[in-house]
Amino acid sequence: MRPEVALPVLLPLLSGAISLLFWRSRPVQRFLGVGGNLALLVVSLWLFVGVMEEGYITLEMGGWPAPFGIVLVADALSAVMVLMTAIIGLLMGIYSLATTGRGHEKFGYYPLMHLLLAGVAGAFLTGDIFNLYVWFEVMLVASFALMILGGERAQMEGAIKYVTLNLLASIIFLTAVGLTYGTVGTLNMADIALRLDAAEHSGMVEVLAVMYMVAFGIKAAAFPLFFWLPASYHTPPVAVSALFAALLTKVGVYSLFRVFTLVFDQSMEYLQDIMLWAAAITMVTGVLGAAAQFEFRRILSFHIVSQIGYMLLGLALYTPLAIAGGVFAVLHNMVVKTNLFLISGITHRLLGTYQLKKMGGLYRERPWLAVAFFLSAFSLAGIPPLSGFFAKFVIVRAGIEAEAYVVTGIALAVGFMTLYSMVKLWNEVFWKTLPEDNQVPENVTPGGDDGRLIKPSLGMMYFPVMMLAAATLMIGIFAEPIMQTMNLVGDQLLAPEHYIEAVLGVTPGNEAEWIDQVTAPQEGAQREGGAP
Repeated sequence: MRPEVALPVLLPLLSGAISLLFWRSRPVQRFLGVGGNLALLVVSLWLFVGVMEEGYITLEMGGWPAPFGIVLVADALSAVMVLMTAIIGLLMGIYSLATTGRGHEKFGYYPLMHLLLAGVAGAFLTGDIFNLYVWFEVMLVASFALMILGGERAQMEGAIKYVTLNLLASIIFLTAVGLTYGTVGTLNMADIALRLDAAEHSGMVEVLAVMYMVAFGIKAAAFPLFFWLPASYHTPPVAVSALFAALLTKVGVYSLFRVFTLVFDQSMEYLQDIMLWAAAITMVTGVLGAAAQFEFRRILSFHIVSQIGYMLLGLALYTPLAIAGGVFAVLHNMVVKTNLFLISGITHRLLGTYQLKKMGGLYRERPWLAVAFFLSAFSLAGIPPLSGFFAKFVIVRAGIEAEAYVVTGIALAVGFMTLYSMVKLWNEVFWKTLPEDNQVPENVTPGGDDGRLIKPSLGMMYFPVMMLAAATLMIGIFAEPIMQTMNLVGDQLLAPEHYIEAVLGVTPGNEAEWIDQVTAPQEGAQREGGAP
């Protein structure tokens, strides 16, 4: 019995349920928003340490053995992603104390946040392809509800675009799940990996691989169906935008890494060129979209798309170093992109706008905020010694080793264009003089040595920002031990037989015997009219 595998899912669900019970009590909900996420961080650390020591940890729910029952599986990739989810969740809980109004809290902000975290953790830990679909739908429901909190026109328009394309991805995903079950007769991902190699309809295997690639590509906001993201992420409250930026697309990226290294590892050669160029075009379209924008959060939203391209490039190159670099890019992006959205929230609190033309002067008035932005923005652009430099360096090196020179050159060029966008933000928001026609917003009272007396709640907004800015610096400084963990992730993903052995207990070379052993009881039960 390994409860640490299930607790990252169960604790957010429990916190959300308690929040619903005390929906009239604002203090209880706010306490759970931080306390529940702190507990999630503790159990995620427990899980991470266990995986680093043992390699794989599995839990068979209800005592049903795989592949018949639901199995939760934690390997290095899952453990890293769950830990990052917990860290982001805790910081979002603190930030939300200062930014979430009574109206949003009254209509379920904190229960929805916990539900979203549960869905994300469930997606990272499930070993069952249908339950991966279930957790995606949990995330979709929670994120849609969070997006429309407040009911403003822009939110509703963004939410419609968001949910429409994500429902399309869900339909494709569910269809692929049904076809997978019809082809191999199982939904356990480790068991699917064993059976697909022996499937009679090899053409169907390629069709399934493409369907999963399209479904997860939409969820990850990859080219060409990425436009739901920049149309929607700038519309909800800033804490919601930051939470989405950190987690939602990363679940799509995780699913691509999981499925195409475990289930369809034999099909990657067929799909490699498609994924390689999709990654390149995703990078380019995202960064060009950002360069054309003059609204803080819309720029950041387009850069989410651009950075997804780097992650997909790591998978498409399909070498241990590239996989490690892709996962490093995921980790770095969760830290940096979250922080940039949080900083945009503080600048909005101070200046009352997200429009760059109406902003300015914050370098002199808020030097520590300027430092935090500088670290995060230039990390996103890949400037050493920050975390983004090492993530991109590993991917570029892997691209050169794989002789993918054109795509690698595109990745380098996109890095320079990202730097252009970040310099534009720095100049417009922090460096230039504040335009005279911009009035001080009501929530910032004039006074003090710098001309403004900020409210105490702004300190709660600064704390997560400073923690994440320090994190991107520390990840860069201590890149070597972090890269060792990323190398472990890459080695595990490209050795799927170890995952299969951990879940099913099948040693390499005994696949046919396992399939015969599992199939025989199913066929006997079907002849007798019973359930398998």
